[in-house]
Amino acid sequence: MSKKYQNGFFIFGIAVLAIMVSQLDFQQVWQGLRHAGYWFFAVLALWSVLYIFNTAAWYIIIKSQKKESPASAQTKQQPVNFWWLYKVTISGFALNYATPGGLMGGEPYRIMSLAPKIGTERATSSVILYVMTHIFSHFWFWFISIFLYLFTQPMSVFMGMLLATSAAFCIAGLWFFIYGYRKGLAVRAMKVVRHIPLVKRWARPFIESHKEELDAIDRQTAAMHQQNPRMLATAVLLELACRLLSAFEIYFILLVIMPHVSYVQCILILAFTSLFANLLFFIPLQLGGREGGFVMSTAGLALKASSGIFVALIVRIRELVWTGIGLLLIKFDKRE
Repeated sequence: MSKKYQNGFFIFGIAVLAIMVSQLDFQQVWQGLRHAGYWFFAVLALWSVLYIFNTAAWYIIIKSQKKESPASAQTKQQPVNFWWLYKVTISGFALNYATPGGLMGGEPYRIMSLAPKIGTERATSSVILYVMTHIFSHFWFWFISIFLYLFTQPMSVFMGMLLATSAAFCIAGLWFFIYGYRKGLAVRAMKVVRHIPLVKRWARPFIESHKEELDAIDRQTAAMHQQNPRMLATAVLLELACRLLSAFEIYFILLVIMPHVSYVQCILILAFTSLFANLLFFIPLQLGGREGGFVMSTAGLALKASSGIFVALIVRIRELVWTGIGLLLIKFDKRE
């Protein structure tokens, strides 16, 4: 990636991060960190491991792809180093956290970083496949959590209706992505975008001028599903494992104030909080949505609302720290 684009991503991310930090109550942050103690460092270390799972899923997808077609293979294929990809993964998530609309920042950065090594077509299709896998694993996580709640928590009429609605939403999402793996989603997604106000003026000429590239990306997606279903399943399982293990973050935080908390409760808190927060994907760092989700999910499990507020505060600080780390890592990329 050229130095100009590196600086552009870096400056934009730092500016948004500075705005987010300025919105914090620093006295509350300091009190929360003092209360969390060494568990906060355990949370930071946990995410250094979770990003390895994310990187491994993307790495598998890249290695499982077919080489670019001769007509478009103008870039000499280079080996992709796992730890270099780890750095790009962290920076990509940092840009997603800081960008309104979520996928508007991190995914272009990943494509532009990877394209000089494996070509634009493979880089784009690998990023799209990884995003699909990442979201697909979320739907599986939410779907599994519904049954986990049914088997471990007391039921009410309201919760029954809420779980039924969530199950219908998850089934629809799972079907959508399974279909997308078989047929490809690039062209279909752009056809949806071309009807969105404010975006359609850009989308329509883009689709017309890049139809061949979008078709090629869909062929890459369908080819991997047909030729490497086991590798694709491995990538999904890695992402799902990452979702389940990330519940340890909530577990570590709640141990400070609730030594009797169970890991199952933490999984349920994470599931319902992430479901609510992802409905507000257009807000940078999901400000407000994440906090509201923690409060509602803890209340739904008969935990104190103050526990949800404390968890939300520590998670928010962790996100800001890793966002800062990811943005700084952009500056450590070699110019290509």
